[in-house]
Amino acid sequence: MESLLVSTLVVAVAEIGDKTQLLAIILATRFKKPIPIILGILAATLLNHALAALAGSLVAQYLQGAWFQWLIALSFIAMAAWALIPDKADDEDGGAVGRYGVFLTTAVAFFLVEMGDKTQIATVALGAQFHNVPLVAAGTTLGMMLANVPAVYLGEAATKIVPLMYVRIGAALIFLGLGLWGVATLLGVFK
Repeated sequence: MESLLVSTLVVAVAEIGDKTQLLAIILATRFKKPIPIILGILAATLLNHALAALAGSLVAQYLQGAWFQWLIALSFIAMAAWALIPDKADDEDGGAVGRYGVFLTTAVAFFLVEMGDKTQIATVALGAQFHNVPLVAAGTTLGMMLANVPAVYLGEAATKIVPLMYVRIGAALIFLGLGLWGVATLLGVFK
């Protein structure tokens, strides 16, 4: 249960102001069809994060030892720094729906934009830490949906509810806490 809750919290906070959330806002304001957009986000995130959690879990199985645990802990600390860097929608374009429809346009765009994104990398790290692909993928997907469904329904107004600077600081603190927890565990503080 810890893997589900931590994964949900980490990704929900990290997603706020992220480029995929900005993409959700762009798609919502462009197409004005929230249900197919939400379903596209759900499908893309489930697939992307299941693969990311699986990759993290598989890598962790083969790379054992204290050095790998240090790498995971330090990756969370690096994610804390990355969370403080604002994302921009300048390179994202809602594009025309064309013959593929809103759902498929959203699913493909979200899947591709999420590649290498901080929430995907966090999912890899969470998969490596918890070794529970279904719960990590479910948690990170739930976190993405908690952050993106309001963005789809509220559009640009969602970015004005809470100043993004504070959200980024909160996300950075969560990542930093996870990283420091890993370091403290490795140093035997919790023995």
